[in-house]
Amino acid sequence: MGKKIVRALVVVFALAVAFYAIVQYGLFRADQAGLVAFKLQKPDFHLAPWVYVLYAHIVTAVLALVIGPIQLFRKPTGTRVKRHRLLGYLYVAAITVSGLVSVYLALYATGGWLASLGFLGLDACWLASTWVALRKIMLKDVAAHKAWMLRSYALTFAAVTLRVWLAPLVMAFGDFETGYRLVAWLCWIPNLLVIEAVIRSRKANQRPPAASA
Repeated sequence: MGKKIVRALVVVFALAVAFYAIVQYGLFRADQAGLVAFKLQKPDFHLAPWVYVLYAHIVTAVLALVIGPIQLFRKPTGTRVKRHRLLGYLYVAAITVSGLVSVYLALYATGGWLASLGFLGLDACWLASTWVALRKIMLKDVAAHKAWMLRSYALTFAAVTLRVWLAPLVMAFGDFETGYRLVAWLCWIPNLLVIEAVIRSRKANQRPPAASA
C-alpha cells in the first residue's frame, strides 16, 4: 500500500473518530453512548464523577488525534516552523492531560483488572513516548524526535483501533466484557509493533551501503 494511501486512511479514520466523539458526547447525552450505557447496567457504578473525567479525556484525546497528522505529514519548513512548534506543544499538553486522567478511567475499566492493566500500560507508554519525543527535540536530535513522535501517535491512534477491533471481538465472543478485556491490549500493542517495524525499516534504508572489499 502506497505511503499516500496510508496517510489518507490515517487522516480519514482520525477525523471519523473525532467526529463521532464530538457528536456522541457533544450533541447527545453521555449515558446514551454504548459503553456508558453498558456500565450503567452495573448497580455499583456511579455516573458522576466518572463522566466528567471521561469528558476531559475525550476532549484532549480528540485534540491530539486531529493534531497528529498535521505534525507528522507536513514538513515544518519556512513559515510552518512556528506553527509546528505551537501545535507540538499543544499536542504534548493534550496527551499529558488525557493520559493522566485516563489513569482514573483505567481503574474503573469495563472488564475488570485485566482491562485496567491494558489501559494503564497504554497510558504509561503514551505519556512516556510523548515526553521522550519532546526531550529529543529539545536536545536537537531531530531523527530521534521524529521516531518517538511516530510511536506517540501510534498510541494516540488507539482511539481508532479500539473501535475497529471492538465490534468483531464482541461478535466473536458473544460477550461485551470479554471483547473489552482483549481490546484493552489489542488497541495499542499491534500499533506499536507496526510503527516500530516502520521506524526500523526507515533506518535500514537510510544507512549508507557497505563498502565493497
